[in-house]
Amino acid sequence: MSLETVRSAYTARATEYIDLFGTIEAAAEQDRGHLLAWARAVRGRIVDVGCGPGQWTGFLHENGVDVEGVDPVPAFVEAARRSHPGVAFRVGDAGCLDADDASLGGVLAWYSLIHTAPTHLPALLEEFARCIRPGGSLLLGFFLGPELTPFDHAVTTAYFWPVDQLTARVEEAGFTVSDIRTRVDAGVRPQGTLIADRCP
Repeated sequence: MSLETVRSAYTARATEYIDLFGTIEAAAEQDRGHLLAWARAVRGRIVDVGCGPGQWTGFLHENGVDVEGVDPVPAFVEAARRSHPGVAFRVGDAGCLDADDASLGGVLAWYSLIHTAPTHLPALLEEFARCIRPGGSLLLGFFLGPELTPFDHAVTTAYFWPVDQLTARVEEAGFTVSDIRTRVDAGVRPQGTLIADRCP
C-alpha cells in the first residue's frame, strides 16, 4: 500500500471523512482522556502524524500541549487550518517528518499507520525513533486482531495487528513498550493503544 494510493483514497473521500470525524466530539471520551494524559506527560513538542482534519491536534493545543499536525492529504491540512487557526499544520508524511534528530518530545500516530503494509512499518518506526529524544514517547492507535492480516477498510486496505507482533516491531525500532490497552466496543472493530518510550 503506497503513500500515493492512501493519499488518493483519502483525498477522494475527504469531505465525507471530515463530516464524520472532523471534530473531537466524534472521538470516544475515554480516548480523549487517555491521549491528553499521555500528551501532558510528554516533555517537548509532539507531532500528530496523519492528523487528518486536525481534531486531535486542535484538542491537544487547546489543552496547553505543544503540538503540530502533519498529514499527506492537502485537503485535510487546509480543513485543519480553517478549523484550528493558530495551530501549526503542514503537509508531510510519516516516512519523513522533517524534524532534527532527537528534537521531538513525542509522536502521536492515532490510527495513521493502519494502511501501512507490515513490510514498510519498520522504516516509519525508525523515522519516529530518529526524531524523538531519548526518554520521549510514541503513542499508536491500531486495529487489534488475532493475526496480522489485511482487511477491507472503508477507505482503503488496512491491517489488523496482534499485540505481540506490533510490540516486537516497535521495540526493534528502538523503543520500550510501557503501556498497551485494548477494547472491543459494540459495532466497531477491536482497537488497541500502544505507548512506548524512546530508549536512551
